[in-house]
Amino acid sequence: MPDPITDAILRHLRHNGRLSNAELAERIGLSPSSCLRRVRRLEEEGIIRGYQAIIARRNAPQLATVIVQITLERQTEECLRRFESRIRECPDVRECYLMTGDADYLLRVEARDMQDYERIHKEELSRMPGVVRIQSNFAIRPVVQQDRRLPEH
Repeated sequence: MPDPITDAILRHLRHNGRLSNAELAERIGLSPSSCLRRVRRLEEEGIIRGYQAIIARRNAPQLATVIVQITLERQTEECLRRFESRIRECPDVRECYLMTGDADYLLRVEARDMQDYERIHKEELSRMPGVVRIQSNFAIRPVVQQDRRLPEH
């Protein structure tokens, strides 16, 4: 059964992960101590896995976003487990999804430039266990990101 207070906590933290506990408690109508207990429980249960800064690309070093489709030789539980274990160790992979359809995995990779992506492709992705096909697509620019629409140009 959905818990409206937990839903409110998650909604507010998703929007602004830097809210102080006192401010979060006030917004959802809890005492600060009760709010802190709930947030800590959500962290311990792995529902809240961490907090991050979202860096505006115009102010950060330019990185190329590459959407990569990976196909494995087999889709056995062992092959999937081996691939997933290794891909978690790859620092350039920002997101990885197990997929239905033509490819087994969809990755979001960030690279400094084409030469950096060539390194990632050669030294990391092509050496992953069970990989038989890698299809890479370079993003031109983001249109929707982090559940917020970017201004149109």
